[in-house]
Amino acid sequence: MSSWPTELRLSKDRRTLHVAFEDGAHFALPAELLRVESPSAEVQGHHPSQKTIVPGKAEVEILRVEPVGHYAVRLGFDDMHDTGIYAWDYLRDLGEQGEEKMRAYVAALAEKGLSRERRR
Repeated sequence: MSSWPTELRLSKDRRTLHVAFEDGAHFALPAELLRVESPSAEVQGHHPSQKTIVPGKAEVEILRVEPVGHYAVRLGFDDMHDTGIYAWDYLRDLGEQGEEKMRAYVAALAEKGLSRERRR
């Protein structure tokens, strides 16, 4: 691991997880990105070809941030998804590549005729 987190803070609106690392890097990770890129097998599958594109998460909120040992956190979302364990390196990767991952996600949704908005 290149650096250790020094702060994890959930915004008051529960839509952003702020992560700071000991080397000075800090990121504001949107709940939507964290949810649609969950490291869970439910989202990622067991092979890159099995990754699920999860629609309707533009307004998802983080309800819980729970430590998992000294290496990760488990996030619980308001859509009841809570099986992803976010290792520090994975959070850093999402911070560094989040914009690129969101562009790819939005493109994948469009390709499948899906939306970021929740169906009502």
